[in-house]
Amino acid sequence: MRRNVFWAVLVAATALIQTTWLGAVRIQGALPDLTLLLVIYFALRDGEERAMWTGVIGGLFQDVAGNAVLGHNILCNVVIGYVVARVCQRLITDHHAVRVVLVILACLARGLLYTLAFYIQNPDLAAVHHIIVTVVPGAFYTAVCALFLFPVLDRPSVRQALVKGEAL
Repeated sequence: MRRNVFWAVLVAATALIQTTWLGAVRIQGALPDLTLLLVIYFALRDGEERAMWTGVIGGLFQDVAGNAVLGHNILCNVVIGYVVARVCQRLITDHHAVRVVLVILACLARGLLYTLAFYIQNPDLAAVHHIIVTVVPGAFYTAVCALFLFPVLDRPSVRQALVKGEAL
């Protein structure tokens, strides 16, 4: 029970940071996707169910706070969480390089999926320009953030709180 409460608070806090304060670290229009980082982290550590629920909660926050139709971010995060978790069952993901490549590919796939869903509803969108200007730099920016966030989440005290639900 405590584990689920701690996890939900972590996801909600990350999604709130993503939708409110993260604009301060924007570089040339690119933002890291912290919610997707949590989805990928839980896909690596706990499997598809935890990753998909992380995608639902984080995507809901992003959809409500953003300018998108309700469900686009949820769909993208859930699909990426499931696919990454299934791929991670076949990979050894302890090396940082593997994790970074996985984050880049997941971010690119999420960006393409989101752009496709948005383009279907708004055909006036310059989709290729959006992918080149926003999605690709954002994927690399998110991968750099993963180099710092994953070791923090893997610390024994944080990991113990995530596994057993104990306080930090």
